[in-house]
Amino acid sequence: MNNPNPKEWQSSELTQDYIADYKPFNFVDGEGVRCSLYVSGCMFHCEGCYNQATWSFRYGTPYTQALEERIISDLSQPYVQGLTLLGGEPFLNTGTLLPLIKRVRKELPNKDIWSWTGYSWEELQLETEDKLEMLSLIDILVDGRFELAKKNLNLQFRGSSNQRIIDVKSSIKEGQIHIWDKLNDPVMPVEQIHKEKLI
Repeated sequence: MNNPNPKEWQSSELTQDYIADYKPFNFVDGEGVRCSLYVSGCMFHCEGCYNQATWSFRYGTPYTQALEERIISDLSQPYVQGLTLLGGEPFLNTGTLLPLIKRVRKELPNKDIWSWTGYSWEELQLETEDKLEMLSLIDILVDGRFELAKKNLNLQFRGSSNQRIIDVKSSIKEGQIHIWDKLNDPVMPVEQIHKEKLI
């Protein structure tokens, strides 16, 4: 796993404006029905990463205006709750994502925006202006690197226990981290849940 110094990794120097995947109308990348954009490129290289192909900033296909139009169209459906940004590392692709995020905010203000990141909340506070701007425009942040030693399949929307689901607006307003108020981690092991469903 790589650990950057503040402002060491610059999106402007790293991003290639590639995306690994786009998955509309899914139920796994946050609350409700979501449209998920997976950007390419990550410098964290967490041990046990489930999506190592996306470490390359040239993996997948270029982000295009046609794709952006499709995302906006898909998001406009009344049953879609919002947009989810994953990767790869979204905060190393701000040049691609900031215009999209701003467009969603302008044209679809009732939709929420979730993002995953390998940065911790505390690290982001010391980061570049583009990263801070992107943070200010999203609603929910799932922060922190995946740590294999802390892997826990029982956790809601995250892979290891160090990661947090953060209410960004409340956290910025109050100047301290506010955990998402709908957090609902299962209290029993996944294996036990599956057994009970079979009974």
